[in-house]
Amino acid sequence: MEGPARKIVVLGTGGTIAGTAPDAGDHVGYRAAQLGVAALVAAAAGGTWLPSWQLETEQVAQIDSADLTHAVWQLLVRRAAAHLARDDVGALVVAHGTDTLEETAYLLHRVLAPAKPLVLTAAMRPATALQADGPQNLNDALTVAAESGARGVLAVIGGQVFAGAELRKQHPYRLDAFGAGDAGALGAVEQGTLRRWREWPSGAPLGPQVVEREVRSWPRVEIVTSHAGSDGRIVDALLAQGVDGLVVAGVGNGHVHTALQAALARARARGVAVALTTRCTQGVVVGATDDAGALTPVQARVELLLRLLAAPPEPG
Repeated sequence: MEGPARKIVVLGTGGTIAGTAPDAGDHVGYRAAQLGVAALVAAAAGGTWLPSWQLETEQVAQIDSADLTHAVWQLLVRRAAAHLARDDVGALVVAHGTDTLEETAYLLHRVLAPAKPLVLTAAMRPATALQADGPQNLNDALTVAAESGARGVLAVIGGQVFAGAELRKQHPYRLDAFGAGDAGALGAVEQGTLRRWREWPSGAPLGPQVVEREVRSWPRVEIVTSHAGSDGRIVDALLAQGVDGLVVAGVGNGHVHTALQAALARARARGVAVALTTRCTQGVVVGATDDAGALTPVQARVELLLRLLAAPPEPG
């Protein structure tokens, strides 16, 4: 990267990457979000392999990402946008938990789609594990953040580089727990060097103002799954509670149980937005008019939430 923007800001949000356990052999009984982001950067060699870059850290949140809230999303967008707007900042890295990483990555892509690189990273093992992967993942994320010409929301984990909008968690335990569906990875980091196979991601950002509404008034969007024995009562219950949008994880090519389909028709008739996805971990729904493309159900929920947030208020 040319010019004066020679600083990388690392934002911490907690997660497994900051987790600790009393036993180094315990990979699942740890407590997430115990270490601060400054300690994570120190454990990742402090960026000493990037001598011309300065590192700055900020703790945005300190949570297990399973407990991620809309308020944390709102704060993260604010802080990310503020740092990206700085002339002295060339890139941003976000240390995050893996459980909701694909949701946050998609949100940041749709809201910010920055010209500078915004790189998310995480870990499948706590910092105290014998095979702690956090330091290497953070090293790799910083390497990608410093890459000349890098841009957009990216995720770097397990040695692979993904477009944030395509990321999906596909394994609950392995170190190589992430993929990008049919799209595949953008590249890989090997011995501190990026090998890239596809173009950097780009997009038309909605802008950080889209999430500035008071969080308590955000639309309520829920995910409903079609399965054997679906009867639609869950949809009716959500309608009674004032749900604003529904994402349906259908079977196969987005197929939905007949009883659930009838309940969804009632929801649409009451003005509830409905988006269709598939329970399948690969591929996309083909031929539907209200499908969510290649988005996973949780990413489709983010998309529908943002669409409702961006919609003009109802008159009167």
